[in-house]
Amino acid sequence: MIEGWVTRDAGSLLQPLQPVAFSRSSPPGSLPQQPLPTIEVDDSRTFQPIEGFGFSLTGGSAYLLAGLSKTERADLLRELFGPTEESVGLSCLRLTIGASDLGRKDFSYWGLRRGTKDPDLARFNLSAGDREVVPVLQEILQINPTMKFIASPWSAPPWMKSNGSYVAGRLKPEFYPAYARYFVKYVETMRAHGIHVSAVTPQNEPQNPRNEPSMVMSAAEQADFIKGHLGPALREAAPDTDILCWDHNCDGADYPLAVLGDAGARPYVAGVAWHLYNGSPEAMSYVRAQYPDKKVYFTEQWVSAKDDFIGALRWHTRNVIIGALRNWSRTALEWNLASDPRYALHTRLGAVGALGGVTIGVTVRHRRGAVSLGATITRNPGYYLMAHSARFVRPGSVRVHSSEVDRLPNVTCLTPGSRIVMVVLNDGDGARRFRVRHRGAHATLALGPGDVATLRWNVGPAVA
Repeated sequence: MIEGWVTRDAGSLLQPLQPVAFSRSSPPGSLPQQPLPTIEVDDSRTFQPIEGFGFSLTGGSAYLLAGLSKTERADLLRELFGPTEESVGLSCLRLTIGASDLGRKDFSYWGLRRGTKDPDLARFNLSAGDREVVPVLQEILQINPTMKFIASPWSAPPWMKSNGSYVAGRLKPEFYPAYARYFVKYVETMRAHGIHVSAVTPQNEPQNPRNEPSMVMSAAEQADFIKGHLGPALREAAPDTDILCWDHNCDGADYPLAVLGDAGARPYVAGVAWHLYNGSPEAMSYVRAQYPDKKVYFTEQWVSAKDDFIGALRWHTRNVIIGALRNWSRTALEWNLASDPRYALHTRLGAVGALGGVTIGVTVRHRRGAVSLGATITRNPGYYLMAHSARFVRPGSVRVHSSEVDRLPNVTCLTPGSRIVMVVLNDGDGARRFRVRHRGAHATLALGPGDVATLRWNVGPAVA
């Protein structure tokens, strides 16, 4: 029996579908009909494990969450991170090492004046900027202790850079050893707070000098930094923290290929991280085909405040969930977890109009002449994108084969609880009837134009 949930428009979100039974034959006396498009599922053909779904917990996101009352924050965090089907089930977060563009100011954890010596990082300060991040993470870990964290810097401390600025510039080679120690100190300090960083990338968007903060890093520079400094330093101090190269768009396959092509850097690189502001998800498969032992992670894609709700949900379902997972990614991460109604939490050159998974605002309540403040929480396309996937495809699932069918993009996983979960989109202009065939049995379903659906059934008894 297939159970399912469908989103058709902003007024019908994750609505239960009528359960559909599997069958091994056509009903007696039925007339031959034109064959229906069929998605073939073969759970004996397995691909990559799934490590998690989620967002980036930017400084701005943490600030908004910390501003809620204790009860409001606890309720929202349970709704987002709880492991039950009453929650969204987020299981992975991307963190920023120092400031990102969606925070209140530029900062690093190791702010020194030029010429100052601090070889032991005595002045390293995890509270130098976004002080709310660690307490919010600790609350999240109380709800889900198995959360996965991937961390990325937007810039090295300016005193290490060629232009002395948080914007653009390059990491000066003489500071490669110090910057590697900076990463180690970050990982160790987070661990002391009970937060295990499972992977880092050397640089967020290394070919984007226009953001604030930002830093340019060529493939050759990244390879040199990894093989000579970051790789050996992390292997000694934090061998369970992976290094992922690139962390930029799907139109830049030459960059990770160059890093992985460096024989000295390659042993230290566990995989490649990707964004999708340019290019197509197939780039992930293209790189993996040449280095099949390296993992694939999808780490960022934003929803703009100008996007149509359902249009955004469909695009991100097609590209971020289905596209990334069908191209070997172990994660599907959206950009900002939380935004304010005016999108005011960004640096001077930072992204304007980045819509969070939720919008957190403040409302004025009038009760018997008294005035109090309360939170208004709006659930946005990214929230429902994750609810269609993270809620049902838990960490430890594995992607299995499901055939590609025109205008019915889909991806299918086998969960640790021995259930098959398929996310499928009717990408056509009209209603579609189609079949799902698994282990010799089939079920017929129908989706309206643009419907986003999650289907689930048990392995074995449902098709026996």
